[in-house]
Amino acid sequence: MDKPAGMFDRDYEWAALSRFIADEQPGATLGVVSGRRRQGKTFLLEAACQAYGGFYFGATEATDAESLRRISDALTRHLQPHSPYHFADWSEVIDVLLGLGVERPIPVVIDEFPYLARANPELPSLLQNAFRPLRSERVRSRSRVLLCGSALSFMGRLLGGDAPLRGRAGLELLLRPLDHKLAAAFWDITDPLLAMKVNAIVGGTPAYRREFARSDSPSGPDDFDDWVRRTVLNPETPLFREARYLLAEEPDLRDTALYLSVLAAVADGNSTRGGVASFLGRKAADIAHPFNVLEDAGLLVRDADMFRDNRPTYRITEPLITFYHAIMRPMWDQLERPGSAARVWRASQQRFVGNVLGPHFEQVCRDWTLHHADPDILGDLPGKVGHGVVHDPRSRTNHEVDMVAVAAADGGKPRLLAIGEAKWNDVLGAAHVDRLRTIRDVIAAVGKYDVADTRLICFSGAGFNEKARVMAEAAGNIHLVGIADLYA
Repeated sequence: MDKPAGMFDRDYEWAALSRFIADEQPGATLGVVSGRRRQGKTFLLEAACQAYGGFYFGATEATDAESLRRISDALTRHLQPHSPYHFADWSEVIDVLLGLGVERPIPVVIDEFPYLARANPELPSLLQNAFRPLRSERVRSRSRVLLCGSALSFMGRLLGGDAPLRGRAGLELLLRPLDHKLAAAFWDITDPLLAMKVNAIVGGTPAYRREFARSDSPSGPDDFDDWVRRTVLNPETPLFREARYLLAEEPDLRDTALYLSVLAAVADGNSTRGGVASFLGRKAADIAHPFNVLEDAGLLVRDADMFRDNRPTYRITEPLITFYHAIMRPMWDQLERPGSAARVWRASQQRFVGNVLGPHFEQVCRDWTLHHADPDILGDLPGKVGHGVVHDPRSRTNHEVDMVAVAAADGGKPRLLAIGEAKWNDVLGAAHVDRLRTIRDVIAAVGKYDVADTRLICFSGAGFNEKARVMAEAAGNIHLVGIADLYA
């Protein structure tokens, strides 16, 4: 299928979907498409149905009986039978959907499938039965049935463990947000400093530009502050309340106040369970469930400490949620009053840099190392990239390392490809390189990693002084990565 002209990127996803739909092999097949809200799943699937003459049904929050009436009407309009459909149960619906693909492969999309399954928990089992390998209705059909959903916790369980549909799906497609480079192109931003600032607020969610900001993109670096005030801090725009709605739309989140408090604690810089528990005035065991639910929902991610076992840290995956908790939530009453955005934004500059932009820049540097860095810089493709804390037993001090790249395991001692320092607002110099050298020596003494070929990488949004440049030119294992390099 030719990708629609209005679709930005998504080449990999479109190709995977095309292969699944156009597969000529006999027998109906089942696929699952998931991803957080606003990533373009519906646009992608509707475009596929239009390109291939398929059937699309978007479920809503409704009773089971109402959903049956809605899909009866939708199939009646699509097929125009002699008499309208009035399905009594979902088994009848599924057989009609399979019948759509008798003559040729055809996409059949059920969007927001979790709404249907919550109203009728038997639906996954009915699909399991319908897709039995030797069932005649399935054998005769070439319907490519695609179940789509935004509730990541539910969609993750759909094919896992002992779930009814485990082993039935021939496609599992996850739509992720655009990375920082694609997001800059999507927002039509060529200045890397401006691109990083915008990305730290809205991330790589496509809908935030086209629908939520009405294609309003900063015209240049000098327009950034005005752009923040007229979009995300403007009560008249959908972006203003989006971070709250993202949490409310997750079906597994019951006590939203507690989950909001956990996210606020993480946005405030408390990255461990103990730190969050202390922030909330609770015991660490009392907040285990909120952490697990937020992880399942894709709003929190757990990062392992690369040097200390069982010392994970947590970070928020959606930049807009971090921005909301760090900047907007503490000033919500003021922001709701028209005309207050400029004053709040002026007073929030230090917090924006320290709690939003700085941590986001560090994560982009790690993502760049894992997915974009030239293997010549690291000496090999990294198997894992993270961060961690190195303990020096001699001086009894801890050293935080912003970027740690480790080669894929090959049976021996793991090879430490690189360690790095990432600073958004600091001009890095010889002292930062010397600090990385000291940390590398401590790691060598501890003996957990092979550091024979470990590179030292300095990341900076503000640049490097002459001494650092001289050191990098003189030594082949020292690399300076500026903001422009991250977007090259």
